[in-house]
Amino acid sequence: MSNAREAASMPAEIDFSESTPNPYAGRVRRRITINIDGDTVDYFKEESRRTGVPYQTIMNLYLGQCAAEGKHLAFA
Repeated sequence: MSNAREAASMPAEIDFSESTPNPYAGRVRRRITINIDGDTVDYFKEESRRTGVPYQTIMNLYLGQCAAEGKHLAFA
């Protein structure tokens, strides 16, 4: 299909007034370098295979949950 035909088939205006707000808007991700034990990475990669969610996303969700719940590290 040519670009002219594609443009002609596009609506002139799209109404987003009833759309759901993006829950991630305004959340800035920061790239970091971190050393993590191999067993820990393997655990999250297995969770990734089980759930289909990228392992870095799972790690971010878990750490975010810990922060939101105000969890503190307990040294054994």
